[in-house]
Amino acid sequence: MDGIKHGTVTANGIRIHYVEAGDGPLVVMCHGWPESWYSWRHQIPALAEAGFRVVAPDMRGYGRSSKPDDIGAYTITHLIGDMVGLVGALKVQTAVIVGHDWGAPVAWYTGLLRPDLFRAVAGLSVPFRAPFALPPGVKISDMVRAQAGERDYYRLFIASGFGAETDFEKDIRSYILGVLYSVSGDIGPGRQWDGFMKRGQTIRDVLTVPKRLPPWLTEADLEFYVAEFERTGLTGGFNYYRNIDALPRQLAPYIGRTLEQPTLYLCGEHDVIAGNNPEAHTAMKAALPNLRGFHALAGAGHWLQQERAMEVNEHLIGFLKGL
Repeated sequence: MDGIKHGTVTANGIRIHYVEAGDGPLVVMCHGWPESWYSWRHQIPALAEAGFRVVAPDMRGYGRSSKPDDIGAYTITHLIGDMVGLVGALKVQTAVIVGHDWGAPVAWYTGLLRPDLFRAVAGLSVPFRAPFALPPGVKISDMVRAQAGERDYYRLFIASGFGAETDFEKDIRSYILGVLYSVSGDIGPGRQWDGFMKRGQTIRDVLTVPKRLPPWLTEADLEFYVAEFERTGLTGGFNYYRNIDALPRQLAPYIGRTLEQPTLYLCGEHDVIAGNNPEAHTAMKAALPNLRGFHALAGAGHWLQQERAMEVNEHLIGFLKGL
């Protein structure tokens, strides 16, 4: 991509690779699964042109950033520490943090824990959920398992062992394309994969692999993702899911606290992944006193900043310029 620079810092005990463009107030953009900094390829030049310094890291476990072997090195506090360390290494006093998919809870909770450093937060495709307590002995995975009933769920499948890696590595290209297409708006209303499978199925079994690429994904885009995961594997990204049960206790000191900073939320009209439902949206709106925008983009699915790049850019730039 023209106009971007690659950089690397050592922060929070790991190597963090990032790309950046522009000058001005810092905006840090956190990607999700299974992606990389490249998922922000449409936002980086647009925000830079609008007067911001945009930094998009490869998150821990992805791309050219470090991939610790220890599964326990991928908890939410590790991820928050990475973003705090990245901003410190860039020698900047304050930043806005933006996150999509797994990057959204990283952004939400980074802003929650360090409001002194992150002056505003924008989340895409995963709504904010305030820290909460669970009954003694109950885990998030137990709650998900109860919701799944006789079915399996992709988070449980990933967390249950290394079968997810075996499933993924059979054909990386079709796996990545299937994941991108199956929860996008292009597959059609009511056909999006909701993350559930029959018992005994793998993720690959329930994906739809299109014969033609959706209009927002070029062959070059797909090949970038494929080449990254052929080189790195996906264990790093899967390890985020293997630490979900640690999240409530790590956030327990912040129960009763919320984000006071300006916030923004964007999602796709047809996104059925990661709690995008009216109940979660209502709870988020009630929990965020300075929510300056909530936008469900018509016809879009989960990969919002790629499916609706121009709309996302307009909302982000408007939010940033209004701070």
